[in-house]
Amino acid sequence: MSNVLIFASKSVMREISAWLEALRNERQASEETVEAYERDVRQFMIFLTDYHARPSELDDFADLKPMDLRSFLAARRRDGAGARSLGRGLSGIRSFLRHLEKRGLASSAGAKAMRAPKQTKGLPRPLSVAGALDVTEEADAFSTEPWVGARDVAVLTLLYGCGLRISEALTLRGDALTDEMARSMTIRGKGGKTRLVPLIPAVHEAVATYRRLCPHDLDAGHPLFRGVRGGPLRPQIVQRNMARLRGAFGLPPSATPHALRHSFATHLLAAGGDLRTIQDLLGHASLSTTQAYTAVDADRLLSVYDNAHPRARRKAEVS
Repeated sequence: MSNVLIFASKSVMREISAWLEALRNERQASEETVEAYERDVRQFMIFLTDYHARPSELDDFADLKPMDLRSFLAARRRDGAGARSLGRGLSGIRSFLRHLEKRGLASSAGAKAMRAPKQTKGLPRPLSVAGALDVTEEADAFSTEPWVGARDVAVLTLLYGCGLRISEALTLRGDALTDEMARSMTIRGKGGKTRLVPLIPAVHEAVATYRRLCPHDLDAGHPLFRGVRGGPLRPQIVQRNMARLRGAFGLPPSATPHALRHSFATHLLAAGGDLRTIQDLLGHASLSTTQAYTAVDADRLLSVYDNAHPRARRKAEVS
């Protein structure tokens, strides 16, 4: 928030602080979302400062026009921002304007009238079954300490074996997964939503091995996964290890930690899992998000058609 000091009045700063607190406490937004929204609104403040040749005041938000927002998005595009970043930026500004509107300080009509930049929706890029098994089973290949190698195996096994996001795995507490007979566990995901995910033997084994070798106290008051010095394990460390594994196994750049979550869903679908169940396991709010995996696994869908459709079966019998 310190950078905003230069670009906004004290009254604007107070409203930004109140808005961010509401996102955390009322909307249960993740810290990553809060940081992204704060950054986007800060960029808008910088733009308005140049636009008006003075720091932003609350009056500047009282009646924002679509033209003002289009000018901001055009400036961001010239700086190299892509459609996804622009869309998220507009979403953050809308959220802040809604906050001001509730307090009678602005209108969000101009922002609502704006269409988000059209985004090209990329398909999920899963690993092959062999690739997913390679990186989860050999995740300790570059570790010099046995407990660090066991930790890396456990983290990647959770991503692939349970379909977790990396943030969900790294926020598990030290007393998680202590019951090796448990068949499932509850995960708190995006927006504070909870879901039940299955626990397979490979996950229990990997976590138990890590727990046995880890030199740090793994209690409920601390994270389960630790860095070398005992602090919380950072996502960048997991991403760096995955990059090394990509090189070792000749995997494409799309083979990231998050790709293991995609692999979890795609491989379940290929084995006969239904979309509704996979939606629940991934914690998707909308089935349309999960449906992206049907485009990835077209071969399986064609096989289902060939085996299930009466005309397809008849043709096969005749031939």
